[in-house]
Amino acid sequence: MNTTAFNLQPYLENELLILRPLKEGDFDNLYKVASDPLVWEQHPASDRYQLNVFEQLFKDAISSKGAFAVIDKNSSIIIGSTRFHAIEGIPNAIEIGWTFLAREYWGGRYNTSMKCLMIEYALGFVENILFYIGKDNFRSRKAVEKIGGEQIEALDGQPLDLRKNGTVIYKITKKWWSLNHDKFTTS
Repeated sequence: MNTTAFNLQPYLENELLILRPLKEGDFDNLYKVASDPLVWEQHPASDRYQLNVFEQLFKDAISSKGAFAVIDKNSSIIIGSTRFHAIEGIPNAIEIGWTFLAREYWGGRYNTSMKCLMIEYALGFVENILFYIGKDNFRSRKAVEKIGGEQIEALDGQPLDLRKNGTVIYKITKKWWSLNHDKFTTS
């Protein structure tokens, strides 16, 4: 990855959403979304709706320097968060993860729209997008499969760390995306 050119927190926008760098002042508005236990129901860390647990997640998001506030362009409210993450030892890939949205934005165009914005941007710098998802998080797995994610265990012959919380890994390649991305436009 060209780390000098890849900005982990660009400003991204389309007709539905604005993704902008997460700021300390976003805590209260983002916790309104995160305090819903159903948002975390299938996540390996299903207690993230608890204030003390969410405080640590938010602190980690800020210090990652790759986290976004996801804003509904129509209402201008924060509806969730997501991140880019450089994966140590994997120079030609970027991870998209730590994503959550308010329930009223599930099952529609918003997650796809957000992922498309991030994928389009990232594939200007890397060949692969990776998603690490809890194996029992069927909503997230289905959402990534819906946009073409393919489950993998290795990338370019290099085994990938499955992490300690029972994850599965999906990838989308630049080549695949260039042939199929038109299927996922939200306009």
